[in-house]
Amino acid sequence: MLQLIDITLKRGGKKVFDEAGLTVHAGHAAGVVGRNGVGKTTLFELVRGRLLPEEGEVLCPRKWRLAWLDQAVQPSPRCALDFTLDGDRTLRAVEARIETAEQARDNEALALAHLEFEEAQGYDAEARAGEILHGLGFRGEDFGKPHGEFSGGWRIRLNLARTLMSPSDLLLLDEPTNHLDLDAALWLETWLKRYPGTLLIISHDRDFLDAVCDEIVHVADGKTTTYSGGYSSFERQRAEALERQAAQHAKQQLEIRHMQKFIDRFRAKAKKARMAQSRLKALARMELIAPVHARSPYRFAFPNPKQVSNPTLSLDEAALGYPGTAVLRNLTLRVYPGDRIGVLGVNGAGKTTLLKALADEIEPLAGALTRGRHSGVGYFAQHQMESLRGDGNALASLHAAPGEPLGEQQARDYLGRWGFGGEMVERPISTFSGGEKARLVLSLIARTRPALLLLDEPTNHLDIEMREALALALQDYDGALVLVSHDRHLLRQCTDTLWLVAQGSFEPFPEGLDAYTEARIGRQERTVRHDRKNQRRRSAAQREAIRPLTKKRARLERAIDAFTEELDELSTVLSNSATYDHASTEQISEMLARQGRLRKRLAQTEAEWLEVQERIEDAG
Repeated sequence: MLQLIDITLKRGGKKVFDEAGLTVHAGHAAGVVGRNGVGKTTLFELVRGRLLPEEGEVLCPRKWRLAWLDQAVQPSPRCALDFTLDGDRTLRAVEARIETAEQARDNEALALAHLEFEEAQGYDAEARAGEILHGLGFRGEDFGKPHGEFSGGWRIRLNLARTLMSPSDLLLLDEPTNHLDLDAALWLETWLKRYPGTLLIISHDRDFLDAVCDEIVHVADGKTTTYSGGYSSFERQRAEALERQAAQHAKQQLEIRHMQKFIDRFRAKAKKARMAQSRLKALARMELIAPVHARSPYRFAFPNPKQVSNPTLSLDEAALGYPGTAVLRNLTLRVYPGDRIGVLGVNGAGKTTLLKALADEIEPLAGALTRGRHSGVGYFAQHQMESLRGDGNALASLHAAPGEPLGEQQARDYLGRWGFGGEMVERPISTFSGGEKARLVLSLIARTRPALLLLDEPTNHLDIEMREALALALQDYDGALVLVSHDRHLLRQCTDTLWLVAQGSFEPFPEGLDAYTEARIGRQERTVRHDRKNQRRRSAAQREAIRPLTKKRARLERAIDAFTEELDELSTVLSNSATYDHASTEQISEMLARQGRLRKRLAQTEAEWLEVQERIEDAG
């Protein structure tokens, strides 16, 4: 099992952990939750050994193989498939030994390396890598594309693919569903349910944590607390604990007041002084339970539009896409004030293309898009975070954004409701985390009072409290909402209509989100079973086809061993000076001739073995 014992750690003068402890048993899946900045990623760094605690120790079985998700990797010229396969470092090491043995014509080392290759499941490695890439949304034509040519979000998907390809006993995943769409998140959920090792996941996706985890580690105030069950169970247990804590705190405060009153009354009296001192010590020993901080730091809203048009916008027999490439065709739809629409569909189906068209970022290739007179759009997409000026700050960005002018204090108060307090409003945006940038973009959108909100994966990098605050704000918003998200909890809370984008068009999906989720997971599981069945069939057919060759290889290997052993014995005899004192010239000549014949036969047998081995590899 993995253990962190009495861990104390400071970073930048701030105490991140204060005698914190954690135990995760082998085979368990633990979700790590807590507000941004409390030390979740630092916890992973401690487990990996990249950070050492000032006090305490981290205990991890030496034999455990670790794999972890890197959030940032330098662009690589390796193609997507090779980049993913690189995650299996054992396999790559065996392949290197095979190449070295081939160059050295070391048949014994080559035979051993091929056995290791088989043990490392090398013969089906590309199939396994392909399954992972396909599950994470890559198409077949992407497999040969260099890693460096993918966008940042897709490179992180490739990092995730490489991590999943790595054999491991302990898997550390930091926000693995960021940059995934719903279908890819569902595939990852299914994959992790089958993972046999120990799993630690940092995530703010409640449904994902519920599906994958059997315990939750809550990080707060320098401590870690473990709760059994998924996130929903943790939430119930935490609420009950906070309620008990509040009651105990109130009771304890009453006891403290009585104790303090006694101390103040009798401290000066000689007869009571000793009693007062003992009460002082008891008071010092008493563990003061901190007041419950149940309130979220976020208190924002999306102001309702002053005027709306009905319908807000219309698409009639439209084709959407890019010059020369229509992604969606024959689209006819209406968006009305108050609509709450969630958009579903597999990666590449055209969800983002649809939102870009509704946001007027791309024009229809055919057909008509009609907007009402009062149909202002607020559009959130990942590229807007990247377009924020790094040398600017939140306050300057707010003043420069569209919307009614705000005074200095009004602007600070407004940003404070979005979690930007104090000096943070003047901090350079280049120092912001992904979640802080997302919050800033959303705050600027809210200022425009749009009639239509288009949100494309708005929860990436947001912590759970911010997601809850966003859901509450969207529930109170009177304009129209079109939402693309892999966060099923947000979809359930904020949408009542689902659109399914598939096969170049869209249609209403009245069956509901649970039905879609079950259908996609069922399809993925059937695909996995089908692929595995086909792989077993191919492997069996391959083994049957090469069986004569493997038998011949085994026979040749036995012959090589016999020739080598006989040659070693002859060499030992011929290298002994006593042989020449006792053996006749004819006997020595015969031994030398036999040595020559054996060397020739050994060379012929080795050459034949190499030919058979090449035929086996070609058949594979």
